[in-house]
Amino acid sequence: MMARSPRNVLAWMSVLALLALAGCATVAPWEKGTLAKPVMSVEDPPQQKQQKLRTYGAKEGGAAATGVGGGGCGCN
Repeated sequence: MMARSPRNVLAWMSVLALLALAGCATVAPWEKGTLAKPVMSVEDPPQQKQQKLRTYGAKEGGAAATGVGGGGCGCN
């Protein structure tokens, strides 16, 4: 096993700290409205989520693809 010198440990800690700080950003007050738009949401709107479940269920041939037998082709 390779011995870890204090210099290597310090270098790796510096790299990790720089990577962590690279993701931080300040947002100006007038930019907060842009980030609050529905399109920036992580989750789908409820009606879109329901439509996706419905489509997925129809494609899989089950009741919302929750493990019901059948493959959508009529064969069990």
